[in-house]
Amino acid sequence: MSAFGNGDLLVEKFIQNPRHIEVQILADKKGNTYHFFERECSVQRRHQKIIEEAPSPFIGDDEALRKDLCETAVRLAKSVDYDSAGTVEFIMGDDKKFYFLEMNTRIQVEHPITEEITGIDLIVCMIQAAFGDDLGIPSQEWITRSGHAIECRICAEDPITMLPAPGKVTGFETNFPQGTRFDNCIYKGLEVTPDFDPMVGKLVTKGLKRGVALRKMKAALNGLFIEGLKTNIPLHKVILENEKFKSGNYSTNFIKEENPQGEINTEFDHLRFYKMLATIEARRMGF
Repeated sequence: MSAFGNGDLLVEKFIQNPRHIEVQILADKKGNTYHFFERECSVQRRHQKIIEEAPSPFIGDDEALRKDLCETAVRLAKSVDYDSAGTVEFIMGDDKKFYFLEMNTRIQVEHPITEEITGIDLIVCMIQAAFGDDLGIPSQEWITRSGHAIECRICAEDPITMLPAPGKVTGFETNFPQGTRFDNCIYKGLEVTPDFDPMVGKLVTKGLKRGVALRKMKAALNGLFIEGLKTNIPLHKVILENEKFKSGNYSTNFIKEENPQGEINTEFDHLRFYKMLATIEARRMGF
């Protein structure tokens, strides 16, 4: 009362073990709005996502819930006459009831995993929508999903404190399993400054099933070497081995409750590094 001249209180609903689940939508200037299913974004540090999956392992095979969630996102976008790509974000509790969180009126970092499971280029569609062009999507039923995709955000940050760690890239090599997607801005000599978000790449793998995507991601992380920068690659490796994460039943409390940063081995694995360089060199020579 003394601060605002009003004694009213707003009491927010408390949700135990909340899951951060979002729905990708796309709307054109002709009144059509479509969803491209959901993404699970519950592994976060400082309330920022670091690992995303599509579809959500928490929703799993509950197609009725998935349909309700996605159609709710479409109705929301239609209610404000929205056009362009966007993401409707929800908080979901243990009881699988969901609540609106916010809408991001733009393409998002994690859009590649939606592209991987739907086979649709969302950037192209967003540009088409902006120009008022036809999207070439005859109906919602035409949009289908296949398989499972995972994205790890590769950031220039200390893997234990999870704080930004600016620096200069002095070496960069990759040795990925087939089908790995790595959207990145990395090159030898790149100077990562403290002026922007520390993310330098998005590592994406897809499999017919979640287990396959996870195995590919482990191999991809082992095949990614960035010299000169501290990165969160060691943190991702520990998270992927965590039993709660592997079960798919994790919440936004994951980092706080599981403390994966406390399990990171800070010793440099010279043997693995030399093996990786030997493999890369052998491929370059045609062996």
